[in-house]
Amino acid sequence: MSNYLWGIDLGGTKIECIVLDRATEETIARKRIATEADQGYQHILDRIKLLIDSLIAETNIKPTAVGFSTPGTLDPTLQTMKNCNTVCMNGQPMKKDLAELLGVRVEMANDANCFALAEATQGAAKGIKGAEVVFGVIMGTGVGGGVVVNGKVLGGHHGIGGEWGHIVLEEDGEPCYCGKSGCNEKVFAGPALERYYEKISGSHLGLKDIYERHLAGTDTFATETIERLLTSFAKAISSIINVLDPNVIVLGGGVSNIDLLYTEGVKRIENYIFNNRKVETIFLKPKLGDSAGVFGAAELVK
Repeated sequence: MSNYLWGIDLGGTKIECIVLDRATEETIARKRIATEADQGYQHILDRIKLLIDSLIAETNIKPTAVGFSTPGTLDPTLQTMKNCNTVCMNGQPMKKDLAELLGVRVEMANDANCFALAEATQGAAKGIKGAEVVFGVIMGTGVGGGVVVNGKVLGGHHGIGGEWGHIVLEEDGEPCYCGKSGCNEKVFAGPALERYYEKISGSHLGLKDIYERHLAGTDTFATETIERLLTSFAKAISSIINVLDPNVIVLGGGVSNIDLLYTEGVKRIENYIFNNRKVETIFLKPKLGDSAGVFGAAELVK
């Protein structure tokens, strides 16, 4: 077994690689390069190889396995990528291709799962007694999630474990690219909230400004928008609690910076939870920021 863990966060605009000391989790080396996804699938593979080779030269450490955080999911049956917003990856046998290209074992999970894994093992939930099940939430330009049980990602039979962004919350809501309407993502992701504010007010504002106006009590439309967020979040996350009942939920993404989610948002869950109106789940802010993906990727190869 190698003394080092290698992880790659594969994003639409950048690829980041990290080398960690297995025993201490100390960062040995870390580097980012541009993905250049517009040049196609094979070019992305070549960029990954270039990045890894550069860190091998820098550290004189060769990987025996590499974990990948990906902007989509490896289909467990077909062994090809799906649901990638870097669309040239869809339908490609990426795990197989990377294993052959790099000559090492490759493990993969989508970015939300890697976020959840990193926050469970190295971040916000680390050291919390009894935190066997951690649900990681992404609420930003989209909505996603990941499930970690006893330090391992629960990918699920279809590879879509934790994908709460595409549970229908409003049947008559906005159409979603997934083919349904009124998904969580179309109700309380950042862009969805901004569209809602514009619809009721006639003006466009960023979510940060909407929240500040709500706190100041100067804009009834801003208050209506934040109220929509808090209630929708409570309804949506109560379904996760009712089904999965995680010990800890870590909120990530830009929308998670709204502090009222951790107070009033959690309180409203009482109206929907199947637990005598008691919410005992621990809700936490993330500790690793945009580093979660690459740390989670390295955790995959432990």
